[in-house]
Amino acid sequence: MKRLSVNIDHVATLRQARGENEPDPVTAAHLAELAGAIGIVSHLREDRRHIQDNDVYLLRRTLKTKLDLEMAATEEIIKIALDVVPDLVTLVPEKRQELTTEGGLDVASQVSYLKEVTKRFHDKNILVSLFVNPNENQIKSANKAGADFVELHTGEYANAKGKDIEKELARLKKAAKFAHKLNLKVNAGHGLNYRNLKPVAQIEEIEEFSIGHALISHALYVGMERAVKEMIQILSESAA
Repeated sequence: MKRLSVNIDHVATLRQARGENEPDPVTAAHLAELAGAIGIVSHLREDRRHIQDNDVYLLRRTLKTKLDLEMAATEEIIKIALDVVPDLVTLVPEKRQELTTEGGLDVASQVSYLKEVTKRFHDKNILVSLFVNPNENQIKSANKAGADFVELHTGEYANAKGKDIEKELARLKKAAKFAHKLNLKVNAGHGLNYRNLKPVAQIEEIEEFSIGHALISHALYVGMERAVKEMIQILSESAA
């Protein structure tokens, strides 16, 4: 069964637009859990543009499922993560000026450093995922760094048009199979929505999907419970 983790960052973005207390991303996370999500994803950025430190600590104390903390591998955020002890950290690239994460982490250029970071998390029994483009060199480097998972960046697929859609889908299939052969568990995310998810969900080696923007946007119209259940239904149909 394919699994769904819900990214709640955009709930926090809406809250921060007014600098007040609503909507509460932690409440949104609880609603997503109750609707069937098996995990919650939150990205604690260095500039704190949406998720705040207190959100992460509250999530850790109150979630009944899995907490996946997305983060840059910087010393400040590493120390917070080691204190919070999420179930999983997903290391991603981060630029101050970007609207959202742009592309995968360049693991190949920093294998030694990421290996040290991964060990620090493993010493606290925290699993490590590296967010990478569907590229064999990056996946191979993630394996060398000691990662437990790779999360395949699906942004190029999500943005593709016409014949390029099949081309990008083929890249994801090839990358997922390669990662699986290296005994890496495979997740996927970025730009996936109710229209484009099914073909990616049919890739056998991908176990879990991290979806935020499309799901939270849909929840504005239909509510969190229905938005989550409709996404889970797509995953269920894909597995069938």
